[in-house]
Amino acid sequence: MKTSTDREPLYVKYGEVEFTIDGKALKLNVYKNIELSKKKEYKNYLFLPFSDLTSGNESYIGGKYIDLKTPKGNTIAIDFNRSYNPYCAYNYKYSCPKVPLDNDLNIAIKAGVKKFHD
Repeated sequence: MKTSTDREPLYVKYGEVEFTIDGKALKLNVYKNIELSKKKEYKNYLFLPFSDLTSGNESYIGGKYIDLKTPKGNTIAIDFNRSYNPYCAYNYKYSCPKVPLDNDLNIAIKAGVKKFHD
């Protein structure tokens, strides 16, 4: 996955989540970090990066992230209130995964961490 630096961590697409907001059908890809998943405490960790119509206006231009756990069945709860800014929103020296184009939502998600400066 591309990052804000030349670092290239290996992520694999774990699956797709499909949901509706205000009657609009939406889909996002969920990823698993290969190196991180080798650590016992992160074995069930999933990564959901996304951007939306608030990105660059009300929230960080580079999108937001949500941390998830591998579901036991075929459904997973996504709480957009838990979405947060990548570290590079606070300091350009951090290396942050860039939100894949497939995870750019054509809807405003007015939840989670907001933009803290311009």
